[in-house]
Amino acid sequence: MNVTIDANSGFCFGVVSAIKRAEQELQTDEQLYCLGEIVHNNLEVERLEEQGLCVISSEEFSELQDCKVLIRAHGEPPATYELANQRNIEVIDSTCPIVLQLQNKVKKGYEEMCEKGGQVLIFGTKGHAEVVGLEGHANGTALVVSHLEDLEKVDFSKPIRLFSQTTKNKEEYTQLIEEIKKRMAENVDFVSYNTICGQVANRSKEIQEFAQKMDVVIFISGKNSSNGKYLYGLCLKAQPNTHFISDVSELKSGWFSNVENVGIAGATSTPMWQMEKVRDIIQTEYAR
Repeated sequence: MNVTIDANSGFCFGVVSAIKRAEQELQTDEQLYCLGEIVHNNLEVERLEEQGLCVISSEEFSELQDCKVLIRAHGEPPATYELANQRNIEVIDSTCPIVLQLQNKVKKGYEEMCEKGGQVLIFGTKGHAEVVGLEGHANGTALVVSHLEDLEKVDFSKPIRLFSQTTKNKEEYTQLIEEIKKRMAENVDFVSYNTICGQVANRSKEIQEFAQKMDVVIFISGKNSSNGKYLYGLCLKAQPNTHFISDVSELKSGWFSNVENVGIAGATSTPMWQMEKVRDIIQTEYAR
């Protein structure tokens, strides 16, 4: 049995940078607060917690004072930085550069729409950390569109500026843009921005090509990862014999009966060490 890890799977550079920053801070400080999970992967969060990382909620953040808090790659709304300044909290800002650029674009789009009486739309998952941050840069007035049905809330007689969460499906975003164009009143100002991360978008094709070469694919991701759900769906489409797991304990021996090529893939929130651990278990316990 050949067990191969997808070379393009694993942490994106934004997550890598945030984790490195956390590890650097923890080398000199016994404890570092992190506003929300640094990555949607329980095992990686647990690894960092053992080093002193303390994950806190927004409510817990509002009660802190005179300490250090890491902002993860997803980014935060302006109100978070304002509160940190008021409470003498040192912010270790690890917002992904691509997310930071998007936040600035949303802010400019919001200001433009205020002048023109228009609307800011964000294609994303309501409540997702990145989307919450983006909403803050539009002063909480943006309409989050997750499905075509959400367009019923849009006034197509008014100007629109459309942005996408960086980890969303490129094909679905294209469909949304086309649907909005169909519904827009004639000569009304509509601009959509290409804000999906190129690294994430490229993985769509790469992971499907990888899955097609395998007899079975083990896809590893945290259950709360939007990117994980998306990439898993692509794997499943390319190779129906694809199985989603979050931990090695979820592996089943029946998956490896009469197969020669096993592929291991993961989300942008899946650490390489976890994929390597799954590979080693398969090779030692399930290979025939």
